[in-house]
Amino acid sequence: MKVKIKDMSVNMELGNNGVTFDVYENDETRLGDLRLGRGKVEWCKGKTKSGNGVQVNWKELLAFFDEVAAKKVEKKAAKKAVKKAAKVAVPRARKAGA
Repeated sequence: MKVKIKDMSVNMELGNNGVTFDVYENDETRLGDLRLGRGKVEWCKGKTKSGNGVQVNWKELLAFFDEVAAKKVEKKAAKKAVKKAAKVAVPRARKAGA
């Protein structure tokens, strides 16, 4: 995935307009714009105009990331538990067969 900054002034405090990123697939297919503002984040899929995209405030976005991170931790723990259970089951099966 390619992400391009429309405004080259990266080291700045966000003003009223914020900063907008062009987002493309690796094959140069345009996915949309991601706009970061002081009060909200907006995803404008495809050719959606700014103001008509999906908008969330920063707290909602951070809560979403926390939720995704928690799900990844749960998934990793479950996978680890399955591996551990499989390791314990194999020696027991060998002892029973001996």
